[in-house]
Amino acid sequence: MNKNKNIKNIPGVIISAPSSHSGKTVITCALISKFIQMGLKISAYKIGPDYIDPGFLKFASNSDVYNLDSWLMNKNNLCELFYNTSQNSDLAIIEGVMGLFDGGENSTAEIAKLLNIPVILVIDSKSAGESVAALAFGFKNYDPCLNFAGVILNNIGSENHEKIIFNALNKININIKILGTVYRDKNLILPERHMGLTQAQEINLNNLNLNLQNIKNINYDEILKISHETKQIKFTRSKIITHHKNIKIAVALDEAFSFYYAESLSTLEKFGAELIYFSPLRDKNLPAGINAIILGGGYPELHAKYLFENFSMRKNIFNCGLPIYAECGGFMYLCESLTDFDNNKFEMAGLINFDCVMNKRPVIGYVECEALNNNLICNAGKKIRGHEFHFSSMSTHVNINKDRYTAFKILRRNSEISYYGGYSNNNILASYVHINFFGNYDLAETFINRL
Repeated sequence: MNKNKNIKNIPGVIISAPSSHSGKTVITCALISKFIQMGLKISAYKIGPDYIDPGFLKFASNSDVYNLDSWLMNKNNLCELFYNTSQNSDLAIIEGVMGLFDGGENSTAEIAKLLNIPVILVIDSKSAGESVAALAFGFKNYDPCLNFAGVILNNIGSENHEKIIFNALNKININIKILGTVYRDKNLILPERHMGLTQAQEINLNNLNLNLQNIKNINYDEILKISHETKQIKFTRSKIITHHKNIKIAVALDEAFSFYYAESLSTLEKFGAELIYFSPLRDKNLPAGINAIILGGGYPELHAKYLFENFSMRKNIFNCGLPIYAECGGFMYLCESLTDFDNNKFEMAGLINFDCVMNKRPVIGYVECEALNNNLICNAGKKIRGHEFHFSSMSTHVNINKDRYTAFKILRRNSEISYYGGYSNNNILASYVHINFFGNYDLAETFINRL
């Protein structure tokens, strides 16, 4: 491995906010769209463990979007990913996660300092006046090591509302750049459901694109100027061992299964896998000649009836005898049944002797998992970092704390809470835990070698 010193980032900005639901995604998409219109090539990113927002950024940028998460990958790998995927671009635009300082060492602020990129704060100004200036002042001064470049005011109700906030922000002792104002527009509000925004592929993004073109009160030239304040980063290049095995992996991809990290799948390809996509909703048979199956997360609970009615695919999965790696929604699909939010119960693939039931409260957070036995991606005792985000739970007739097929002992980050979860038996590994193969190259290599 070669150590790289003083590597210059391409110009970039990070779009953050005081909290979730402030308009980060819409503003980020608007910036991407405008800069592309200006003839710039954009690379787009999302901080944190998010599968949904990247879909909107991908639509705006018409390119793959990469997740930057220092829990799922170490900081060196994060810098390497950012550098490798941005070098053919003119500008990098990164959407933050939650509030600017939320998440500790995995927060948007910490990633901004790691990558040496300036931050723009989107403030939802609805029902507030001079208090917006106080909020902005606090965020600017909370961490003097952060390059706080300015604010974009969202949800402005009128010219007078805008004037009140401008006057407050233009006070000498505040001195915060106003980089744009976005007036209140119901057409700029993205629809949501229980796990966040509705997926990009489920709404009319052409209408969204037209709406984004109506955002005119943003100082794009100044933002472009600010992006050149990015500084140097350091990282050590990772060595990828390319395999020459003829491995074909079927990857479930449709409205029910779509939660994948682009960099995670590309890592499997770098280790020699050919990925073949299929739909458990519509396809009657698995792709021919495959060596394994990946069932990612998604919304099987919203499509349970159609997954049930595709008996041919369920039968194919049940009888294939192939190695299967499943995360969250894929785990749910492999169970004997799935009971949706309306208490409708549907048979699923039946490979795992669990019944899955949807609940009203989510389970969410970063976790560290210790493998209890050898499985598809690692040996017993291996500790893996991941995250969980699900509204369902599993019921079974066996004691999951003692059952020999239990996959992991799971510890929540920053907590002493631990529990047992997942399923591992022969060539099946399934759990609620999402991982990222990028940066966890030993897991990717083990997976390929065991196929």
